[in-house]
Amino acid sequence: MIVGIIPARFASTRLMGKPLANIGGKPMIQHTYESTLKSKLLNEVIIAVDDEKVAQVAESFGAKVVVTPKDISTGSDRIAFVARTLPYAKIIVNIQGDEPFIKGEMIDQAIEPLLFDLTVNVSTLAKRIESVEELKSPSVVKVVFDYNNFALYFSRSPIPYVRDAKTNLDRIQKAEIFKHIGLYVYRRESLLKFTELTPTDLEQIEKLEQLRMLENGFKIKVVTTDFENLAVDTPDDLQRARLFYERYIKNNGDI
Repeated sequence: MIVGIIPARFASTRLMGKPLANIGGKPMIQHTYESTLKSKLLNEVIIAVDDEKVAQVAESFGAKVVVTPKDISTGSDRIAFVARTLPYAKIIVNIQGDEPFIKGEMIDQAIEPLLFDLTVNVSTLAKRIESVEELKSPSVVKVVFDYNNFALYFSRSPIPYVRDAKTNLDRIQKAEIFKHIGLYVYRRESLLKFTELTPTDLEQIEKLEQLRMLENGFKIKVVTTDFENLAVDTPDDLQRARLFYERYIKNNGDI
């Protein structure tokens, strides 16, 4: 059984009430939920919320909802809280609630390594960086991985450092630099083990909880994708998402 869980936190620091932000007449969490349902490999989708208003909205569009404690600090911990109640779930997929246009194919790409290789316990996605803006932005997390596509490190800084490049544009042209897309697939026992670990030094320095996994010896399989993602973290991101939605609807008639 493969279960997708979408954590939705109302009290976001940079965008209060983010799950209920209106995009084209629907709350963002509904877009994320409907996009997630397009996965061909998920058997069940649950929204994990920390707020009754979000729960009511999610239930109104037919989603299965679990209300989690407000004092849970991270999305991973919220996912784990729900996963503990799902002994039948072998694989847990963490779909970020602030990615309203996530492709079902992206979710399936991330799941596949755990289906075909029993030694893989955690997987995630990455896409090649194509703009200097993404390279420079600390909110765009970068990842480097080995020849077997296992993560070596994640950072908010541009990695790898391209020593012979003269400009940032030269860097992304001379080297394949990848951004991390924050979708995770776990075997249930690996998720529960990870979230029981104490936050680590590098995690606290970079503010990236996936570094806790690497520092504790977890291997994270990185699946490269050509699909783009649009994460909504700030009011500017929300405006971009609204514009994207309008352009897509106008040109294609559906999302």
